[in-house]
Amino acid sequence: MTSHAPTRGADGFRERVRFYLLDHETAVGRTIDVALLALNLVFVGVFVAQTYAVSATLRSSLWTAEVVIAAVFVAEYVLRLYGARDRLGEFTNPYTMVDLLSVLPTVTVLLLPVPAVAMTVGFLRVVRVVRVLRFYRFTRDEEFFFGTVSLETLRVMKLLLTVLVVFFVSAGLFYSAEFQTNPDVRNFGDAFYYMVVTLTTVGFGDITPTTSLGRWVTVASVLAAIVLVPWQAGKIVREWTHREQVNVTCPDCGLAYHDPDASHCKACGHVIYQEYDSRE
Repeated sequence: MTSHAPTRGADGFRERVRFYLLDHETAVGRTIDVALLALNLVFVGVFVAQTYAVSATLRSSLWTAEVVIAAVFVAEYVLRLYGARDRLGEFTNPYTMVDLLSVLPTVTVLLLPVPAVAMTVGFLRVVRVVRVLRFYRFTRDEEFFFGTVSLETLRVMKLLLTVLVVFFVSAGLFYSAEFQTNPDVRNFGDAFYYMVVTLTTVGFGDITPTTSLGRWVTVASVLAAIVLVPWQAGKIVREWTHREQVNVTCPDCGLAYHDPDASHCKACGHVIYQEYDSRE
């Protein structure tokens, strides 16, 4: 991301909005990043806390915190659309769609004439688990508020995040399907425990699904873990395997990445040119 301040002019304010929502280097940009990350952690934590048996006072405080944070995220969503050069492209961006879905349950309860207890059932509860996907926005490139990381480090971070997201979303969906009928699933922690032991193939059997939906959530979660985790792990392995090679493309056959001291393409034998230090 560029570190230069946005220019002033007719669209100066819109440019500043776009700049600071993407910036990781200026004090304002870093503050926005840290604040959004902290609010996202609290937002997810509120969802988890609301699945436990808490006092009416604490439940009311959690609901207030959820509304306040959701209002901040709605403002962020509107500002991202306002500042975007391509608003349609920004609207259909997967990160932006997740931003909208993450606040949809809260906004729905506020706008529709239904009690807040509706947040505990059905569609609204299921949608709330996508809040954790907002963390992917913080891994969209190698630049962070604390500095720049390597591509290998970013891929490791994405792999760890993917594992946590699979566990979290699976647990949230399983809890939504089971908490009303399964006495062993009393809160999010029980559902998370079940998913961890299931997806890691330990399978103690002390918690089992009692509903058809719970069984299908389990099946879908296992398949997602089988597909997503090896896919991202494979990227890391490929990067580590070829980390010593140089990104030079053969002009004849198009093979990319060759050994640092290679003068000919190892696939077709065509002469390739690449700079290297003869003193090494």
